[in-house]
Amino acid sequence: MIQQRLKQQGQSVTWFAKQLCCNRTNIYNIFKKENVDTELLKHICIILNYNFFQDMADDINGNMSTNS
Repeated sequence: MIQQRLKQQGQSVTWFAKQLCCNRTNIYNIFKKENVDTELLKHICIILNYNFFQDMADDINGNMSTNS
């Protein structure tokens, strides 16, 4: 989802790495991860101006309503 959002915004991996103060290899590792630390995700949300936490909440709410 992070990689998709980055592409939708037309930003490069190099730009994103600079924003997160890391190298491109770390960004590609983030893309591969199934789980991302919440503090890191908070920074990513701010950088990309997108609330991934809301997406997760919507997903949880959708799963809860189908299990009821």
